[in-house]
Amino acid sequence: MTASVYNIPVKTISGEETTLNQYEGKVLLLVNVASKCGLTPQYEGLEKLYSNSKAQGLEILGFPANNFLAQEPGSDAEIQEFCSLNYKVDFPLFSKISVAGDDKHPLYQTLIQAIPERIGEGPWWKDLVDYGLTPNPKPEVLWNFEKFLVNKKGEVVARFAPDITAEDPRLLDAIQAELEK
Repeated sequence: MTASVYNIPVKTISGEETTLNQYEGKVLLLVNVASKCGLTPQYEGLEKLYSNSKAQGLEILGFPANNFLAQEPGSDAEIQEFCSLNYKVDFPLFSKISVAGDDKHPLYQTLIQAIPERIGEGPWWKDLVDYGLTPNPKPEVLWNFEKFLVNKKGEVVARFAPDITAEDPRLLDAIQAELEK
């Protein structure tokens, strides 16, 4: 059993100090997002999943991060505008944080510690290496759009590699299993 994520301080994309307490009793999918990444089109699938599953109790929470090739250089206002205009993102976005390195946000420290192994680590990792990039070693967040699934008690229950999309049956099945509990 892992510690709850509910009491960790975060900021909304508009700068208000808060915690994730407001999501108690919901299933959460936390995603580190970026606007200038090859995976950025995942916003579309995440928004579709959110609109289709919000009424069942799913909340998708986006945490912009600039840790990977400076692929999220914008301010919080610019990020919010980009997501709204380009992907009509309606799920909650939070203020830009660090998800890797010495300045890693406490939320991501907790997520990584709870689930050090990710599901779906396949050929995409090798593609990064083939491009001359050095992905973070385990257990660190590999890249943008890594996903953490949190149950209704605020416990981290699964972790998915960045190339696992919102349409992937492994992710959908895990979400559905948590919604049904």
